[in-house]
Amino acid sequence: MSQSPKRKRPEELRSHRWYGVKDLRSFGHRSRTAQMGYHRSDYAGKPVIAIINTWSDINPCHSHFKQRVEEVKRGIWQAGGFPVEMPAMSLSEPFQKPTTMLYRNLLAMETEELLRSYPADGCVLMGGCDKTTPALLMGAISMDLPTVFVPAGPMLRGNWNGVTLGSGSDTWKYWAELRAGNITEEDWQGVEDGIARSPGHCMTMGTASTMTAAVETLGLCLSGYSSIPAPDSRHAQMASLTGKRIVEMVWQDLKPSDLLSAASFDNAVRAVLALSGSTNAVVHLIALARRAGFDLDLDRFDALARTTPVLANLRPAGQYLMEDFYYAGGLRALLVQLGDLLDLSQQTVDGRSLGENIAGARVFNDDVIRARDKALVERDGLAVLRGNLAPDGAVIKPPAMEPQLQVHTGPAVVFKDYNDMAERIDDPDLDISADSVIVLQNAGPQGAPGMPEWGQLPIPQKLLKQGVRDMLRISDARMSGTSYGACVLHVAPEAYVGGPLALVRTGDLIALDVPARRIDVLITDEEMAARRAAWQPPAARFERGFGVLYLKHVGQADSGCDFDFLQTRKAEPQKGEPEIH
Repeated sequence: MSQSPKRKRPEELRSHRWYGVKDLRSFGHRSRTAQMGYHRSDYAGKPVIAIINTWSDINPCHSHFKQRVEEVKRGIWQAGGFPVEMPAMSLSEPFQKPTTMLYRNLLAMETEELLRSYPADGCVLMGGCDKTTPALLMGAISMDLPTVFVPAGPMLRGNWNGVTLGSGSDTWKYWAELRAGNITEEDWQGVEDGIARSPGHCMTMGTASTMTAAVETLGLCLSGYSSIPAPDSRHAQMASLTGKRIVEMVWQDLKPSDLLSAASFDNAVRAVLALSGSTNAVVHLIALARRAGFDLDLDRFDALARTTPVLANLRPAGQYLMEDFYYAGGLRALLVQLGDLLDLSQQTVDGRSLGENIAGARVFNDDVIRARDKALVERDGLAVLRGNLAPDGAVIKPPAMEPQLQVHTGPAVVFKDYNDMAERIDDPDLDISADSVIVLQNAGPQGAPGMPEWGQLPIPQKLLKQGVRDMLRISDARMSGTSYGACVLHVAPEAYVGGPLALVRTGDLIALDVPARRIDVLITDEEMAARRAAWQPPAARFERGFGVLYLKHVGQADSGCDFDFLQTRKAEPQKGEPEIH
């Protein structure tokens, strides 16, 4: 790591161009700061820390951020910095339609532009709900100012009639049981009332906990804190410690570019695999890596999956929840178990190496965090598939599917889009069996639009009543990290842009072979070519606004779904405020 050999002087701070020089524009900056009740001694010669806060009234995962931001500010003040809270758009997974993924890149752009256009010397990023974590970091990595991430933390475990509930996973489970007639509406209401009972994001190993664990492994948040339950008082302590640390990092000029490397991204991928983390991490980590200038791809995920054991016994692949994980030792203990599979020399925001951060971490429940010789799954927590149905790749999560489906051939039942599926999936006359392969088209980055979490396609009600709980399903959509099943996801290229998925017809045989990493539709090349020649591009999804920009520039799933004009480019911090009046 190339840390600065000396500390910055006050006149070298980026904010000095706003506050420290003697000109007319700086007079305006200082007088308007005084208007807000601050004396010059509050900020003169001190690091200005932007706190990018994604709190909002419609984001339950971040409902505690009103308090946490005050604790971050407390730490910044105590360390001699000047905190400036900057609200940013809140991507609320439970509420935003058609999907928060449509707006991930917009939040990334907002974060980058906030940091560029205001007098920030460093930043604290406050996020956790699924897309906020990668979005905030994508923007901050591109801007490359000293950065620390504050994870929202998981909510407390759910409870219903003495049954422990996990967000998402038990939603799908009991919804299937309701549709099958095995539980009552009163039971379903009980699940609804008990499944989410505190601030914080999903407490299963969904996308939120997957990404915050990846960020800690990358070295971009304080060590040992990514899995603290949101209501735990140690979470508030972490917020204050983060405020203190970011001030020191500004003086040291310790930036993401000083910390991130190809090896640190390998470490993050290993951690995700050992956690049996969300498949969404594939898209987000590729996007983050390419913002940092590293060409992480699907093949690297697959290569690391072949030698990484699943050690975390967490839902949906396992038994426990995030509270159990934290009290069993948390991420530091899991990383100790991975040992020589990691590059422990990688540096972190703590000012220490990853190895130094996790030294001495212990496992306090070896059923929650397994040793490598007692792994939940020996390898292949994730698999990347290729074939004539997904020439640019697709992903599947083998531990979350019924084993007999890992090698399977069956006839396709094709739905042209989500509305078609919703209308017909429970039709008693639908010609479908447990051996069929459900195919959803036009659910990808451009086709949906936004690549929603539709990939855990519903099993027809008549099959649920027969006891079927898993079957092969294929789409160009994503799947919630809290979901499970034999779901082939992220098929690339997507159907909407003319990928082979668009050419599949009901009745075609589809063959999945997870050990061989294959997914194919069993038609001849000549038939495929004839269908392609007859295919017509669908109508544009947007006519105005952000959607037009999105469709023009968004990449496919295998490239991280970032905008083509934002990947692998870093913004040079401006020397001063643009003279725009």
